[in-house]
Amino acid sequence: MSIAFKTDEIFRDGFRYANSDAAILRFPFPFVEDSYMYSVNIEPHVRGGPTPAFDAVLDIDEHYIGECRERALVLAQDPNRCMVLPHMMAAQWDTLELIMESLAADYPDHFQLGKDGDRWTWRNRLLNIEDSFVFGAPETLPFEPFEYITRQMQGDFTLQDQRDGNLYMDGGMVTSQADWSLEFDLGMTFHEWHGPVPLAHDLGVFDRALQYLLRLQYGRPVRRLNWTMTVNPRLDTSPENYPLWGPDRTTVTPENVGDKLHLRVELQTLYRLPRSNAILFSVRAYLASMNELARVPKWGRRLHRVLRDIDPALEDYKGLGRYRRMAIEHLAQFDDGAPTGKGIAPEVDVLPA
Repeated sequence: MSIAFKTDEIFRDGFRYANSDAAILRFPFPFVEDSYMYSVNIEPHVRGGPTPAFDAVLDIDEHYIGECRERALVLAQDPNRCMVLPHMMAAQWDTLELIMESLAADYPDHFQLGKDGDRWTWRNRLLNIEDSFVFGAPETLPFEPFEYITRQMQGDFTLQDQRDGNLYMDGGMVTSQADWSLEFDLGMTFHEWHGPVPLAHDLGVFDRALQYLLRLQYGRPVRRLNWTMTVNPRLDTSPENYPLWGPDRTTVTPENVGDKLHLRVELQTLYRLPRSNAILFSVRAYLASMNELARVPKWGRRLHRVLRDIDPALEDYKGLGRYRRMAIEHLAQFDDGAPTGKGIAPEVDVLPA
């Protein structure tokens, strides 16, 4: 697959970010119908889906280089954005193996993995990385194996240890989260780290999801989509850095809401790991402004209807807050009242100018 990688993107003050037509058409738009309410919405993670974002085991796109650079900046400022508890070393190696093998298989022009017994050689041509190491010997890598490989990935990753009939968040690389903290959640149970989510607990969503995930099998990963709204194309909206991104919320006006307010979609995939029996949770974030998404007629209509009719209890949690009304009024121009097709596929191959 051919990707035109961007090399000059900025995801913080002085923002420089935009989606090409190809990136818009491959966006994993999260709304399967004209309304939204929580559901478990888990499906098998197999290659292929309604947009090309689903074509690889682990998706990378035109923003790869910029997002990896942004991750390095966050880690330089706060190394605790990557933390793994000591008993999770086997899961670290499981993660490294899964990511290296997947990238080498899906993007052979950019990533190569050579194996000579336990002596492995990894080449990442996009980031100019080449390292030889001994699999199972962390001292042969520049970082511990989990940090080493997730520094080279878009999206966040957490490690869930399964014990006592529950899942515990016992590790993670989290630099592009939607207002939650790895340092705070580390060691929590499944229900504890989902505690802030409104309505879903009363609906039993997390009870069902936990029972499903406890039965997750190796070789049968699953996926789901989640979403929120973000002001500006800012990846790091962590509680630790709220003083940096919180003021962004005061800058949205009726005149700029279409460009400043971004739909932030998480393609969440979960993998049972072979040696550790842990679960790797990949949270791959995609950003697109409302005006970019509205270039797909189906998505412009549907986004207007979803935000117009959403349960008010979800407003703040989904990042709408003070500008929900502005967003609805702006999107109304893209909703001609025509019916929308089923599912999330864009249903166009070329975007209007």
